[in-house]
Formats: sequence, C-alpha cells, structure tokens
Amino acid sequence: MLELLKEKLDASEKSMKKVIDHLQKEYGSIRAGRANPAVLDKIPVDYYGTPTPINQLAAVSVSEGRNLLITPYDPSTIRSISKAILASDLGITPTDDGKTIRLVFPQPTEERRKELAKTVKKYGDEAKVKIRNERRDLMDKFKKLKKDSEITEDDQKSAEKKAQTLTDRYTEEIDKIAAEKEKEIMSL
Repeated sequence: MLELLKEKLDASEKSMKKVIDHLQKEYGSIRAGRANPAVLDKIPVDYYGTPTPINQLAAVSVSEGRNLLITPYDPSTIRSISKAILASDLGITPTDDGKTIRLVFPQPTEERRKELAKTVKKYGDEAKVKIRNERRDLMDKFKKLKKDSEITEDDQKSAEKKAQTLTDRYTEEIDKIAAEKEKEIMSL
C-alpha cells in the first residue's frame, strides 16, 4: 500500500519537474537585450514545405554579446530563414551577406524591461498554478484510495504532508528562477 503512495508521489514529482523545465524554456525565449539562441526556438522556417526550427537548418552562435550569427548549412535557405525571422514577433530585422545572417539585439528601454519583468512574473505565476493543480490532483487520488479502503487515514495524512512538502519545494524553486530572470532583465 505504501508503495502505491510512493508511486503516485514520484509520478507527481516528475510532472512538477516538467513544469520547471518548461518554465526555464519559456524564460530562455524572453529577449532581454542579450543575444540568446533560444529566442529562435519558436520560429519555424518553411523548408521544402515543412516548418523546421532554425537550429536544425543553421549553426547559431553568439558574437559580441548582443549579436547572433546564423550560418545556414545550406546557403539556399538564407532567404527563407530571413523571411521567417522578419515574420516572427522577434522585432529584429536580420541582415545577411549571402553566407550568414546577423541579428543585432538593441538595448531594451526601461519601459520594455518593466514589460518583460511582468511577463516573467506571469510565467512564474502560471507555473505555480500548474504545481498547485498537480498537488490538488494528488490529494484527490489519496482521498479516493482512502475512500476505497486501500490506505489508512494515517497513510493518507502522511502522503498529503509529503505532497505539500513537494509543492512547497517546487514553488520556492519557481520563485528563485523568476527572481533571477527578473534581476537579469532589470540589470541591463
């Protein structure tokens, strides 16, 4: 019976880790004045009729802190990549020399940094809601097991306490990650 509870807690912890991973990916795509190849992850390029991520069509590197250098593996895709970047919500005009594409990230204004900080907070809050929903689902499972007489009331209380500890740990981690990202944005 205790093995059943441990199994449910482990599955829930896996889900919570996925929420953290997703949050970090979201934060990676927030453009904060520094060049970060992750901002290109959500931009699909039409490659022979198939939407393909830029990082599968080209080598992407950071040069000089605020510049991204995109070197396509196939030089014929340079136009498609430029077009996809222009059509995206990135807000940067790519320049190409026929072999590489250069993206220059301007220093964000104070107003823009505050906007980005709000976005960071929103993503953090959404992640916390997902963590709390995971806890709620877990608590419901424990109640059902107790109702079906598969576990004792003591086992249920113990499992609920562990679920709350898990939730608190991941919520704190989200707060820490969000604070770091906000500090990064505001210190440009």
